[in-house]
Amino acid sequence: MYVVLVYDMEADRTQKMLRLARRYLTHVQNSVLEGEISAGDLQELRGRIEDLLKDGESVVLYELSSDSLLNRTVYGQDPTEDSRFI
Repeated sequence: MYVVLVYDMEADRTQKMLRLARRYLTHVQNSVLEGEISAGDLQELRGRIEDLLKDGESVVLYELSSDSLLNRTVYGQDPTEDSRFI
């Protein structure tokens, strides 16, 4: 499954969400991560997100059954290219 995760958190807490989400997805822009994830890892990520969030903060997960259903256009350097070769 392909997932795009977008988060909005208090400024001093954004690094906590970023560290969590980077365990599962690729960081592509400020507060935006994406990538392939297994159903089990997605369920685990959901639980960890719920544990981390405070009132007034939010995370949006866009789920696609396949990255072939996603029309993704990048203008400029694609931030996912570098992370594939770590």
